[in-house]
Amino acid sequence: MKKEKEVLLTLAGLKKLEDELKVLKSLRRREVAQRIKQAIEFGDLTENSEYEDAKNEQAFIEGRILTLEKMLRNARIIDGESAATGEVGMGSTVVLRDLEHGDEFEYTIVGSVETDPVDKKISNESPVGKAILGKRKGNVVEINVPAGLVKYQIMDVS
Repeated sequence: MKKEKEVLLTLAGLKKLEDELKVLKSLRRREVAQRIKQAIEFGDLTENSEYEDAKNEQAFIEGRILTLEKMLRNARIIDGESAATGEVGMGSTVVLRDLEHGDEFEYTIVGSVETDPVDKKISNESPVGKAILGKRKGNVVEINVPAGLVKYQIMDVS
């Protein structure tokens, strides 16, 4: 049997997934079951778009529940412990300076499940994430990105 892929999560990420699962199981399941029941009362199911929509939503919710349960079963908590050693690791928050333009960026390294560019969370599997893992403050890294080669200096690790 194939081993399931480990899911790396911060404590906040774990709580977010657990909360989503709880809402899906307790609230959303009940809501969609009620919608299906109401749609059935409309009669003829062959041309009943409310019934079709509700059944599709039910399938999506059940699929998401299975996905979340699998992720939580395979979860490993990351806590940024490597920051104490000054090394970039999972859960680290890193300030990078673009050596060509002088711009600075701050990112937190998370597992792919928690990736959220808007919230400045990048995956350890992304080009930038891979390049800076294991590096220290002051190190310069060269990263191949779609736009070409960029050079970043690690300004801070916490």
